[in-house]
Amino acid sequence: MREKCTVALLFGGQSAEHEVSIQSAHNVRSALLAAGYAIILIGIDRQGVWRLAPDVGRVDPAWPAVAILPGGSGKIVMLDGHGGADKADVVFPVLHGPRGEDGSLQGLLKLANVAFVGPDTLASALCMDKEFSKHMLRAAGIPTVKTLSFDRAGAASHSTAASKLGSPLFVKPANMGSSVGVSKVHSEVEYDEALEIAFQYDTKVVVESFADGQEIECAVLSLDELQASVPGEIVPTNNDGFYSYDAKYIDDKGAKLVFPANLPVAVTQDIQEMSIAASRALGCEGMVRVDFFLKADGALLVNELNTIPGFTAISMYPKLWDASGIPPEKLVVHLIDHALGRFQRESDLVSGHSD
Repeated sequence: MREKCTVALLFGGQSAEHEVSIQSAHNVRSALLAAGYAIILIGIDRQGVWRLAPDVGRVDPAWPAVAILPGGSGKIVMLDGHGGADKADVVFPVLHGPRGEDGSLQGLLKLANVAFVGPDTLASALCMDKEFSKHMLRAAGIPTVKTLSFDRAGAASHSTAASKLGSPLFVKPANMGSSVGVSKVHSEVEYDEALEIAFQYDTKVVVESFADGQEIECAVLSLDELQASVPGEIVPTNNDGFYSYDAKYIDDKGAKLVFPANLPVAVTQDIQEMSIAASRALGCEGMVRVDFFLKADGALLVNELNTIPGFTAISMYPKLWDASGIPPEKLVVHLIDHALGRFQRESDLVSGHSD
């Protein structure tokens, strides 16, 4: 057991990425065990109930319900008359998408007065929202794709969107990950269908211009300071024409992953520097994956930042760090050490409270 440190591993959740979260949690659990941590497994069902889990798998409604106590410094209490309690030193959320990656969980963990892995509340919320994250990137002088955003009442027509952004277009829920609800469209009919799909997942939709280039990803980690991994390349081979949900998690031949990416040294350095700059612009620390388009003329565009990147068997974040010399069992140690260090630094701040 690593320094008697107990890690609460959260998985499942209410988002459309529930199943992906379970896949990620399997690998994180293995890395935590290899590193010597004690683990409390908590599965969150699709209704949002936290359940004490005997293993990582389908979240069973028969598992006992638990809650993390506000102000309890990591105390996890049993509900429904089960009695007893556990205490976590740090929480490792592996919850992708809304109500896990969007700042809501991070705010809850702050109120619980417990350390947690990954970016803080504001950074998580900004990165999850594809409209506001791009505003912040542009304000920092970091190039990104052109976008429009709107709710259902103010939805732009296909002709308006195409006149401003060109064709084809990408239509996305503003707050979602893993390419859930994302469509690549070429026509008005496809555009209208794509809006209906996207609005199933969010009340706000983002329409983005198509960036014709290589899809590059770079992992960022807080060590003594933010460090960037070697970049990797994703080469979609599926019929969707982009790195879709199916290509990521269902079709094992849906994409070819190349890591490290075969890039000139200068381009690799530019990607690493821009990854760190983008992370700082959005206030990210701990862990984040930065996704790029590398155009034929050498221009780099930041597509988005992911604050709880996938840890599945084919996910780029752990693979990129492994290729950079940090295997999963060491990666989780760095992430937890950062979380505990940040928690201590914040605990030392003067709160303004007086007895």
